[in-house]
Amino acid sequence: MVTETDLQLADGRTLHVYDTGGSDRLAVFWHHGTPNIGAPPAPLFAAADRLGLRWISHDRPGYGGSTPLRGRDIASAAADVSAVADAMGVDRFATMGHSGGGPHALACAALRPDRVVAVVVGAGLAPYGADGLDWFAGMVPAGVASLRAAAAGRAAKEAHEASGAVYDPEFTPADLAALHGEWSWFDSVVGPATQAGPGGLIDDDLAYVHAWGFDPADVTSPVLLVHGERDGIAPVAHAEWLARRCPSAELRRYPDDGHISVLRHAGAALEWLRRRADEASAGSRQG
Repeated sequence: MVTETDLQLADGRTLHVYDTGGSDRLAVFWHHGTPNIGAPPAPLFAAADRLGLRWISHDRPGYGGSTPLRGRDIASAAADVSAVADAMGVDRFATMGHSGGGPHALACAALRPDRVVAVVVGAGLAPYGADGLDWFAGMVPAGVASLRAAAAGRAAKEAHEASGAVYDPEFTPADLAALHGEWSWFDSVVGPATQAGPGGLIDDDLAYVHAWGFDPADVTSPVLLVHGERDGIAPVAHAEWLARRCPSAELRRYPDDGHISVLRHAGAALEWLRRRADEASAGSRQG
């Protein structure tokens, strides 16, 4: 069962929050992709229940029931998640993000190392302009056009979205099979994300291609990067760069998977997360 609430922040904004409950469970903050609302991933509920995990998440500003935050950067996710955790009485937690949610999950770990015990990033992006990375190489043409418009600034990005340009993600056959199977769940989070317009998507894309507000090298918590080698939305070179940059990162590459089908390995990633969180807990007790 997922409980939905609206949290009023100190700056007057509202965050629409989701929670599967269980104060005795390890909280895992889910960070959604673009464009999605923040409902936690129902296909992973059974695995989370088996592992004693509690999903908490929220609509990023500008999506669903959350107030827009014009000019937000990736780093702003850390303050929002901390506010949600405080309101729920959660001290330490893990983070997990898919696609555009990946950088936001990393932001929490980099900026709140006292609270984040482990991070999972599936099909995530590296910082725009990262040294030694050809950022657009291997990306589908529609993604290149959309993100180049964002790099040109808000006016160019807004014009791109208003132009009627069709975004074709060029999903692989494995992706399409996942979307017609267990991960048809995406139908429930993609459509509602743009019902009020493209504002959340625009703010997301602007954040991806401008300064993130933190350095992935500052992430000291254990990080698991899960990436499909056939991903044309976030090419695997992005995960390779993050693996080199994050001192505690482990990269699992899957040669037959794309942007969505890589989530079939998410259950194993949750098992990894549970182990790392337990190790961190044992270490703190010994300390």
